[in-house]
Amino acid sequence: MLRTILIVGTGGFIGSVMRYLVQIFVEKGMSTTFPWGTFVANIAGSFIIGIVFALVQKGTLLSSEWRMFLAVGVCGGFTTFSSFAYNNLNMLKDQAYGQFIWNVGGSLFFGLLAVYLGMILVRVILQ
Repeated sequence: MLRTILIVGTGGFIGSVMRYLVQIFVEKGMSTTFPWGTFVANIAGSFIIGIVFALVQKGTLLSSEWRMFLAVGVCGGFTTFSSFAYNNLNMLKDQAYGQFIWNVGGSLFFGLLAVYLGMILVRVILQ
C-alpha cells in the first residue's frame, strides 16, 4: 500500500508541475480572461489518459504500477478532468445514458454550486 501511495504521489507531483508549466507557457502574453492554460491541460490530460488506458487494455504493455503512476498520479495531478472524461466515455460505451447525463450535468451544476458556497462560507467567516 505504501509503495502504491509513493508511486501515485510521485506521479501527482510531476503532473501538478506539468500543469503549472503548461499554464505559464500557454497563457504567457495573453490578455484574455478565458482560461486557455486550464483548457489545454484538460484536453491534453484526456488524451494522455486515453493512451494509458488503451495500453492497459492491450494486456501486458503497462504494469499496474505504471498505470497507477501515469493515470492516477500524472494525469490526476495534471487534471482531474481526464478521469472525468474517461468515466463518461465508458458510460456512453455501456449505453448508461442516464448515468452519463447525471454525471456530466451533476458535476457541472454541483461543482459550480460548491465553488460558490465555498466562496460564500469564506466571506461569512471573514466578515
